[in-house]
Amino acid sequence: MSNPIIEIQNIARHFKVGTELIKALKSIDLTINKNEFVALMGQSGSGKSTLMNILGCLDTPTEGAYTLNNKRVSDLDDDSLASIRNKEIGFVFQTFNLLPRSTALENVMLPLVYSGITKDKRIAMATDALHKVSLADRMNHRPNELSGGQRQRVAIARALVNNPSIILADEPTGNLDSATSVEIMKLFQDIHDNGNTVVLVTHEEDIALHAHRIVRLKDGSIESDILNKN
Repeated sequence: MSNPIIEIQNIARHFKVGTELIKALKSIDLTINKNEFVALMGQSGSGKSTLMNILGCLDTPTEGAYTLNNKRVSDLDDDSLASIRNKEIGFVFQTFNLLPRSTALENVMLPLVYSGITKDKRIAMATDALHKVSLADRMNHRPNELSGGQRQRVAIARALVNNPSIILADEPTGNLDSATSVEIMKLFQDIHDNGNTVVLVTHEEDIALHAHRIVRLKDGSIESDILNKN
């Protein structure tokens, strides 16, 4: 039985550049079920980043409906979207987006500050998240004292700490060498195996092949949506 966590219907996103109307997304329909591991693929300009921004509630569609975890989010105001982002979505970015002067533990605790959780509980939750990514021994290190792979693990722990509905990863291996990329993708596989829904945006075929389903975008439309038999 399907259990949709993401449902988008007739989603379009238009941008005005001068007098020209750019149709970045054209009438997209997509359903992602709970505990799926999906890769969104496409060349630059395909619309995958625009789609990711809408899925992550960082942007709102020009038209269409987006339902996340049974909440209609396409109609919400900015404050409500910010609350949804903090509670429902764990973000992992290519550039890690860590605070340079904060320790790994402090970086992971950051999303919890806005959740009204006591400091002791924040520390316990962040410590647990760092254990999950095998970085408990680095929790008092700052980003400049960590390797690229370790920094991405901190970012993944931060994404996990709130127990979000979905993990949204944007080119998470883009700044890593191939051996470290394999390690990070193994970690995403473990996260998925533990029951999380993972949506991965990438333009790299070998990275997309770690996902169980591959959705390809071209010119603002879905070109193909296939299960990965491997």
